[in-house]
Amino acid sequence: MSEKRTDYISWDEYFMGVAKLAAQRSKDPSTQVGACIVNSDNMIVSVGYNGLPAGCSDDDFPWAREGEVFDTKYAYVCHAELNAILNSGTGDLRGTRVYVTLFPCEGCTKALIQKGVKEVIYADDKYHDMPGTMAARRMLDAAGVKYTKYEPSGRKIELDV
Repeated sequence: MSEKRTDYISWDEYFMGVAKLAAQRSKDPSTQVGACIVNSDNMIVSVGYNGLPAGCSDDDFPWAREGEVFDTKYAYVCHAELNAILNSGTGDLRGTRVYVTLFPCEGCTKALIQKGVKEVIYADDKYHDMPGTMAARRMLDAAGVKYTKYEPSGRKIELDV
């Protein structure tokens, strides 16, 4: 009798990998973020990435980070977490967890809490000391939502696409 293989990826590696792959769909030239929402049975509920709303051409809107708000991406781009919520096709995300490549902003945190997400697993927290991120952590703490830094295994996976 042969033994099962032991070098398979963990659930965390799998779901963070899906979030990282989703981020590659973003047209944003400076920041690509992906999110993967998973239920308690380890089934993917939804995936999202940062981009413009459906029906808005990526070619007709600005991608700049600086300038008047109207002339930057910030007035138009929908964040990965919110896209994943909106793409879920269900109003009930209670008890789910979200894998996200960047710690959620305060706006996405409000939506995640409101939808009942119980845990946030994030890969990067580059805006840790920014007011919006501090507010996000405060809300997550108050709502009892766990947040955990993803610790990469160092394993490399190559995709031929």
